[in-house]
Amino acid sequence: MSPLIRRTSRSSCRPSGRTSWTRTAVVLIPTLAVATVVAVGAGAGVVPVSLAISPAMTALSGQNIKISADRLTGTGFTQYVTADRTAEGDFPQAVSAISSAELHNLCQSVVASLPGLGQVTLLITAGGGDTPVHADQLIVDTDDLAGDATFHNIQIGVDASKTDAEGRAKGPAGALGQQAESVTIDHLRQTTKSVSAATFRLNGLHMTVKKGANPCF
Repeated sequence: MSPLIRRTSRSSCRPSGRTSWTRTAVVLIPTLAVATVVAVGAGAGVVPVSLAISPAMTALSGQNIKISADRLTGTGFTQYVTADRTAEGDFPQAVSAISSAELHNLCQSVVASLPGLGQVTLLITAGGGDTPVHADQLIVDTDDLAGDATFHNIQIGVDASKTDAEGRAKGPAGALGQQAESVTIDHLRQTTKSVSAATFRLNGLHMTVKKGANPCF
């Protein structure tokens, strides 16, 4: 099992077929709205953020989000396997949660299609130099992750509902889980359908929306 992140319990949903205005709105509006909130809130230094659809909703767009970072360090790590529900079906995901995390040279991207424009890339970068991105209660659902990982005091095979650290995300009873006091991942590369955090401090935020497919990796 390998890391990275999402919320404590959840289900999820995704589009299919040809591009249409309705469909484009389903895919892009949540992401672009979140990006606007991030851009405005970053002035205050700390912003609550979700990069899928609001955690209060029961469905995900199903749009792939790519995330990369030179290094992720975190404390209070848990992980378990679940399924995200989308309009195109259920997708198996590893739900990874970190109580407190820092990401150096973070990049997040979403590539979608707009009528008359073709592919469009929303790209967010932050956390360069000596000021990494900081996240509290960071949760990511991922189906593909790569990097060089080091865990401290890891336990594999615990019941996902019985993780013992206060404030850690918990999964369904009987689900296979793992937990660790801390985790470090160098050269992080992952694909996810959902990212959420109680707070995201995006130091040095830069957001662009450009024509073409130009993801983080």
